[in-house]
Amino acid sequence: MNLSHAYFRRWLTGIVVTLGAGLLLSGCSTIANVGAVVGETAGVITPQQGDSIRKTGEAVEKTFADITPEQEYYIGRAVGATIVSKFKVYDNPQATEYINLLGQTLALASARPETFGGWHFLILDSDEINAFAAPGGFIFVSRGMLRLCKSEDDLAAVLSHEIGHVELQHALRAIKGSRLTSALTILAVEGAKSFGGDALSSLTEAFEGSISDISNTMMNSGYARKQERQSDEVAVRIMKGIGYDAHALPNVLTRMESQLKPGGHDFAATHPPPKDRVKDLDSMLKKTPHVPVPAVRVQRFQEALAGI
Repeated sequence: MNLSHAYFRRWLTGIVVTLGAGLLLSGCSTIANVGAVVGETAGVITPQQGDSIRKTGEAVEKTFADITPEQEYYIGRAVGATIVSKFKVYDNPQATEYINLLGQTLALASARPETFGGWHFLILDSDEINAFAAPGGFIFVSRGMLRLCKSEDDLAAVLSHEIGHVELQHALRAIKGSRLTSALTILAVEGAKSFGGDALSSLTEAFEGSISDISNTMMNSGYARKQERQSDEVAVRIMKGIGYDAHALPNVLTRMESQLKPGGHDFAATHPPPKDRVKDLDSMLKKTPHVPVPAVRVQRFQEALAGI
């Protein structure tokens, strides 16, 4: 689902004003070519400026990993807007406050306890069994996924896995390199100046494409098994660090296996088969003991998500 062109114009204006000049350059050989096409050929910058871009690109050779936390936040916010344009947000303050308290606690045990705009957890009013993690710390969990969870440890496992995707910047890796290079080159060239004409059109197209790359990966094609395993490893580390039972993760996946419908548009379409992840987790958790569940944890889970 695409957001309107007008929306991206407003979004980009906010980014340019906030970030100012000299944002990012990417990939020495590619940025040189883009600098020539966008700048010298189109008449946006002078040949001297184009040469400066090429030299800077050759010296810096930056990649998506050099996206600043602030830029990651704006990208994540736009991806989040795409998600909530497809799924209705579940209006339940008690449940929303609960998953945010739990999510914030889990995030503190991650390698990224803080993000530029903070961590945000939202419930989607959907029966699909699914969860998404947008760049910058935007986590979305469906009501269907919450119903699948039978305990706070189960929910902690789901949220920790999604936090792992953000920690490892998996969503940013979905952006096609050429598209990211084009967008960041234009920003580097124009800085905080006013955009207009071909430059704005190219920038808007590049960023809209970048958001589509991430959204399509999250909601349609999904991540590779290697990336899911990496996020599971992060989830296990987070849960053990906080004191939750890490065995809840394979338990949730096993329960999910029996409820997912082949060919559906939910978790089954965006993740490797749960049985594959359970197999990987079995080896990870071989020497990890189970953790007793306190009664208070059971009570607050049931009260917070009653009627979900």
